Amino acid sequence: MMMNELTLIQRIVVWILPVIFAITVHEVAHGWMAKKYGDNTAASLGRLTLNPLKHIDLVGTIILPGLLLITGTGFIFGWAKPVPVDSRYFKNPRQDMAIVALAGPASNLLMAIGWALIARLGVAVGLGNEAIAMPLIYSGIAGISINLILMLLNLLPIPPLDGSRILSGMLPSYWAWQFNKLERFGFIILLGMLYFNVLSVILAYPKYVLEQWFMTLAGL
Repeated sequence: MMMNELTLIQRIVVWILPVIFAITVHEVAHGWMAKKYGDNTAASLGRLTLNPLKHIDLVGTIILPGLLLITGTGFIFGWAKPVPVDSRYFKNPRQDMAIVALAGPASNLLMAIGWALIARLGVAVGLGNEAIAMPLIYSGIAGISINLILMLLNLLPIPPLDGSRILSGMLPSYWAWQFNKLERFGFIILLGMLYFNVLSVILAYPKYVLEQWFMTLAGL
């Protein structure tokens, strides 16, 4: 039985943990890295925790992923409440912010590897123990997919995505200042790209290539 053959309830059960962890750990990674560079804002607000209740955004964590899952679009993503980061505490604000931004996608890459190993464990358990093997395999596949989507999406250089912070940290000060002006239009740009299916087109090939590598790691 393939992922698209699962019932709606089964799909929700398979995807719920990978989605919550992908979104939650992504935000915690930002806060953890910010603390390493001298900003304790997230820590002081209790946001450096894996408790999803501290990070859940009604629309981004529940409603949007749920609708995408129910409609079977095959393109599931979301977001949590952003962890507050105050660059005034950084020694090199733009460069340090770029590293803090990179921590989010990096965490998704590491989680994709972790979910691939979980799927591989399911494969090792074998079809003789389907009650154990199949949940591990399906959850592993879901974990790989959602984390790769979040990683690739956030690496796009569109404000306020992480990729824009990374690019801003690499640009000369004047051009970074000009580039950051786009942030007020960022959400509109993203909605337009989503509506006209541009995001799916941009992300499809790199997601396919990475998924093949991770599926090989998973033994699938």
